[in-house]
Amino acid sequence: MKESLRQQDYHKVFQKRGDCIRLLAQTSGVVIFFAWFFYRSIWAVPLLFPLGILYFRRCVNRQCRKNRQELTMQFKECILSVANSLRSGYALENAFLESREDIRMLYGEHSAMYRELELIRRGMILNITLEELISDLADRSGIEEIEQFSAILNIAKRGGGNVTQIIRTTAEVISNKVETMQEMLTMLQGRRLEQNVMEIMPFGISLYIAAAYPGYFGTLYHNGMGIIVMTLCLAVYAGAYLLGEKILDRIEEEL
Repeated sequence: MKESLRQQDYHKVFQKRGDCIRLLAQTSGVVIFFAWFFYRSIWAVPLLFPLGILYFRRCVNRQCRKNRQELTMQFKECILSVANSLRSGYALENAFLESREDIRMLYGEHSAMYRELELIRRGMILNITLEELISDLADRSGIEEIEQFSAILNIAKRGGGNVTQIIRTTAEVISNKVETMQEMLTMLQGRRLEQNVMEIMPFGISLYIAAAYPGYFGTLYHNGMGIIVMTLCLAVYAGAYLLGEKILDRIEEEL
């Protein structure tokens, strides 16, 4: 690929400096809250620094997965648009250019797929073949469906035959696969929402009791036994959180 094209690496979550700053601020807020909730002491913040690192890494991995899932859904709409244009008699390259308008209407000009189609348009102006451009997108995204489409596109172009029919059939197969994955992700999001509620509930109940009965938890802070008890509570909570997240992440990765 030519260096003049600005490309997004979908294995990296931070495309702008502000994204990293916002997540660091969010992580700091979580660590400070945990230090106050479990120890009522600002001196606990350095001790909870490993917890902050763990939270930061999980947020990065989750956002990276989310970005790739969004691109997968948008790519499905793109290739369906391409297939419709092929039925109307467009050449493959022109079909991709025409799909930009459909993606813009569906997801907006700031969507990942619209930016990628703009890269494709600019690449064609620089005499870069469509196969190279799609292959580059497959490499940067690491998305199986785009990799499959890129491989079939290369084979169809090199082997000749009815390229239009091959691409249309491939688009329909990939679209059906992505739709099935989308339905499963929707169900999984429901389970993740339930888990998020369960993760927040202990804090909500404790804060309610503390507000209704001031001093109720006073014996758990600023003394040796209280620190031990709260540290055990933190360990149990962190273990349950990690176990639940790991189960959902494993299911999501297998989709």
